[in-house]
Amino acid sequence: METLDELRARAEGAPSILELMDDARVRAFSAEVDGLFFDWSKTKVDEGSRALLLRLLDERGVAARRDAMFAGEKINETEGRAVLHTALRAGPDAVVEVDGVDVMPGVRETLERMRAFAADARKRFDDVVNIGIGGSDLGPAMGVLALAPYHDGPRCNFVSNVDGADIADALEGLDPERTLVIVASKTFTTTETMTNAATARDRLPGATFAALSSDLERTEAFGIPADRVFGFEDWVGGRYSMWGPIGLSLMIAIGPERFDEFLAGGRAMDGHFRDAPWARNLPALLALSGLWHNQVLGCATRAVLPYENRLARLPAYLQQLEMESNGKRVSMDGAELSEHSGPVVWGEPGTNGQHAFYQLIHQGTRVIPCEFMVAREGHEPGLEHHHRLLIANCLAQSEALMRGRTHAEAKVLLGEKFEGAELDRQAAHRVFPGDRPSTTLVYPKLTPFVLGQIVALYEHRVFVEGTVLGINSFDQWGVELGKELARSLEPILAGEESADGKDASTRALVERLA
Repeated sequence: METLDELRARAEGAPSILELMDDARVRAFSAEVDGLFFDWSKTKVDEGSRALLLRLLDERGVAARRDAMFAGEKINETEGRAVLHTALRAGPDAVVEVDGVDVMPGVRETLERMRAFAADARKRFDDVVNIGIGGSDLGPAMGVLALAPYHDGPRCNFVSNVDGADIADALEGLDPERTLVIVASKTFTTTETMTNAATARDRLPGATFAALSSDLERTEAFGIPADRVFGFEDWVGGRYSMWGPIGLSLMIAIGPERFDEFLAGGRAMDGHFRDAPWARNLPALLALSGLWHNQVLGCATRAVLPYENRLARLPAYLQQLEMESNGKRVSMDGAELSEHSGPVVWGEPGTNGQHAFYQLIHQGTRVIPCEFMVAREGHEPGLEHHHRLLIANCLAQSEALMRGRTHAEAKVLLGEKFEGAELDRQAAHRVFPGDRPSTTLVYPKLTPFVLGQIVALYEHRVFVEGTVLGINSFDQWGVELGKELARSLEPILAGEESADGKDASTRALVERLA
């Protein structure tokens, strides 16, 4: 893309972040909506580069594709599907059509059934076991942990891995009569999920089962009656699905009213994404920072660093959201990409990460853009000093990444401990290159509404980046080949078929593992 080439040219020899920094820059490179404040001033994007990045959104038709998504057009072209996870949170008066049919009555009916079921489950059960994988696990598992201060329902356990240890540990000590098992699989055929579900049925006789699936025949064959089955349409992708039936465990944990607040947060971000000009549009600005660091500067990874312990699962959730969505090698027309697609996304909560991998971020040879998140207020009365320390650490890390420490400053720091060549050598180990980029998202407090805002913010960020890159962010063909090969290997490992058709390495491994 010509604009990306212009951006790369501008980036060469650009001033340092610290040289760019002043009060006017912070005002220009920040935006706020409904209590969320996004600061991207600690990047090397200057006024000219920002103008080019904004132009990129227009060149790539982001607004038109955004409007097509909300209108129910089939922008998931490889699967011939609309992309309407936004409809799950669209509110009581919304009208959203797919193929000329308003889908909202069905969405509202399912939500009402979920509310009634959740209200009853909160009275009847002590434990909920959600069995799913990928989008059927990461979203609700992340949300239940994030909103722990609002739990007033049953305990929620999550099983995803086909490793027998996962299901065994989750079921240990549960009273079947007081346990609800939720099996989350749209097709009710996902190997890991159905294997775990069968084990739960065998080990918890008398437990109540519900299903989050669109296949009533398979759920009935498993033994789950239709009144305990909650389906969703093919225009809701797995990694975008926690707003509907896949979020049932979260609804049971925090209650239907607070789940409605979560939906309201997502809906508010949808409105902002649709209406705000690009220069003040949080999803667009977050996406532009990502495009700048990955496609312009060539930074292959991105660290997500929430300074909120209850957001411990958010990096893993965003890892799937971004890497499954934008981890592609061809454009919409099937041609190989001329630019790199999405980055590697990873992270841990602060301050834990500071004592693990921040060494590499500060002094390693590769630049790793960091995305910090922090709340103005915590949930623990009487522990405000903990929260002040948490905020201080978050702000200090972004400042240190920007500022760094020179060799001369390191020598002063060492004082008279060393002299001559040894002083220079010791000082070199204490130099921080600095000029390393970060963004910071500040939110008031981690409430259901705020969690909804944050999740929707990142969903739309992925959409913007994918649109600019010309890829389909809503399919995931890359997960299929491994599944197919696993199905062919299972009978070989069971001794029912020969491994002769496999390569030499796989045959050798089978011999040692069969």
